Amino acid sequence: MYRVRVRSVPPVVLALRRFPNPRLTGIGAGLFAALTMFVLACVDRLLFDSSELVFGLLFLPVSALTAFWVRPADLVTAPISVPIAFAVGVFPISGGSEGFGGQVMGLVTALAVHAGWLYGGTLVAGLIASVRKVRLMRARRRYVLAQGRGPAGERAPRAAAAAAAAKPVRAGAGTAAAVRRPQRP
Repeated sequence: MYRVRVRSVPPVVLALRRFPNPRLTGIGAGLFAALTMFVLACVDRLLFDSSELVFGLLFLPVSALTAFWVRPADLVTAPISVPIAFAVGVFPISGGSEGFGGQVMGLVTALAVHAGWLYGGTLVAGLIASVRKVRLMRARRRYVLAQGRGPAGERAPRAAAAAAAAKPVRAGAGTAAAVRRPQRP
């Protein structure tokens, strides 16, 4: 008798599959990230007295979730909306002085000082979106090849090359194959 090998799924994977898996549009992902970062910044201001470390550490998972939850058609928006969400979220903890000019200077200073967290979160979102896009392209290619019709971009050059190889070349027709270059001694 044949033995059937049963693959067991690790418990960590089972736990991760229970999490929600929404598919947000590009605007929805941007709103999710911006509102989440604003709420987390307000909580950070109340509980941790505007700790930049706490805000930066919370920004990284929000960036990852934004890139995971955006629709495949809107993957390019994840690395774009994450820095905007960081700027929206850093406003409550920027610590500017009174007045509009003081608030703007506090915001600009906070963005400059926390550029490492901003770049890190953007990099996380960009990497996740890129990996998802590559996997999507590979799956689409496998699907097309499984259908037996080959990619459309590969059929036309192959057909043209086969047709060119089948035609005999006439002397003096002006084609590149008919014109010979003199050889050097």
